[in-house]
Amino acid sequence: MPTNLLYRCGLTSMLLAASTCISAEAATFAEPAEGCRMVGPSAAARPAVTRSAPVFPPPQLQIRTPFEPTAFPSAGRKYLIYEVHLQNFSDAAMKISGMEVLAVDAPGAKPIAAFEAQQLQSLLVPFGSEAASGEGDDGVRLAGGRAAVAFFCLAFEESSQVPHRLRHRIVLENAVLDSTDVEVAHTPLRVLAPPVSGAGWIAANGPSNTSHHRLGLFTTDGAARISRRYAIDWKRLKDDASFAGDARDVRSYHAYAQDVLAVAEGTVVSTVDGMPDNVPRTAAGFSTAVPVTMESAPGNRVVLDLGGGQFAYYAHLQAGSIAVKKGDRVRRGQRLGRIGNSGDSREPHLHFQLANAPHILGAEGLPHVIDRYQLRTESGTEERTRELPIRDMRVDFKEAKTR
Repeated sequence: MPTNLLYRCGLTSMLLAASTCISAEAATFAEPAEGCRMVGPSAAARPAVTRSAPVFPPPQLQIRTPFEPTAFPSAGRKYLIYEVHLQNFSDAAMKISGMEVLAVDAPGAKPIAAFEAQQLQSLLVPFGSEAASGEGDDGVRLAGGRAAVAFFCLAFEESSQVPHRLRHRIVLENAVLDSTDVEVAHTPLRVLAPPVSGAGWIAANGPSNTSHHRLGLFTTDGAARISRRYAIDWKRLKDDASFAGDARDVRSYHAYAQDVLAVAEGTVVSTVDGMPDNVPRTAAGFSTAVPVTMESAPGNRVVLDLGGGQFAYYAHLQAGSIAVKKGDRVRRGQRLGRIGNSGDSREPHLHFQLANAPHILGAEGLPHVIDRYQLRTESGTEERTRELPIRDMRVDFKEAKTR
């Protein structure tokens, strides 16, 4: 990953690492997921910027969305989390002073979100040495031959419809460019059982626009993808803390050794066991028990083929706990193993993701929904069905009877 993105994510190691920073207060979720832009009547975008008359040659800026966005529900809203890649194919720098998202379901594209010059710093991530630089309130300068990625997260109010097609408008210093239309997937999402059971769980690093999972663009086999776009680090809290006792002892952590469960019927396509637990990170520092490589980063794991090109990935499990083997057919709710602290993990938790390939990084992350859970808020708990928790939501699951 480019150094600048690692810095923005607050990491000093591979992006698989889980942050140990957890808010002690239960969120009300009156606000959308962190870093996400509201879309709807109460957050109407300004009138669209008028596209300029064609010039020759047109500005050599490629505007590309490599993976189609898919809407998912959470706490009464629907979210679109996706990326737009910008590539300057000229030698001269371009100054980007604004970006718009337009809905094009009906004649006459309608703007649903606008990002002005001073807001681009939090939207655009540059790639390459000196790829881009801030221009204060004037926008972002994209150097010749360089690239940047716009990380979009749009939160639609309950009364608003998610468009079937989007267009992206880029405002340059002396031109306005439109992308080709982007299809929005509206296929039914996979309904899964929770991967853990019982009360007191937090969706750490869950869907948002600031999680290191969401920003984790990673290139493998010649393709840059975000396998962890919707991934969650499931941690368990008691008295607003993830552990009690010695912070360097994995057994002090409330998530440690908890069962991980099959989220649906499926076939085991791979397992890895035998990697030791790390000593959890504390102020004294952190180092993994084994060197971090592409193979060791997920630690002990189980990967399930759920069919339809969807794979469930369970990472950082406890050594010796894997209860299945490659080729096994598993049942929904069946115990697969136990939570550990193996691989590139700083404290015991379950890293869970759904993706279109059985690889921790070489895949595109897919959204799903959990069939049922209790959402904790400041005013109590509420039943949620067929939604996906966003970042730092605190939820309770039904106690499972594992088989």
